[in-house]
Amino acid sequence: MANIEEARNAVIEFLKKSLHVKEVKVIKAARVGDVWEAEAEVYEESSFIKSLGLPTRVQDRNIYAVKLDDNLEVQFYERKRPEE
Repeated sequence: MANIEEARNAVIEFLKKSLHVKEVKVIKAARVGDVWEAEAEVYEESSFIKSLGLPTRVQDRNIYAVKLDDNLEVQFYERKRPEE
């Protein structure tokens, strides 16, 4: 059975690889039944400014929800809406 530190590290590794970002900060992690549920803070290029085709160093703070099974395989992830 994985512990919370292993789950945290699995989330960081997955989001860094999937989103091509340098920093991921896990802000919540909990075992719920047979899965791990986590939330992570990620700073990404501003999608609005990027859509305008403008060069920028502005970054958006996004929160991702991630669910892992007991083998630390990602079963689900999504970017949460700001009001959630």
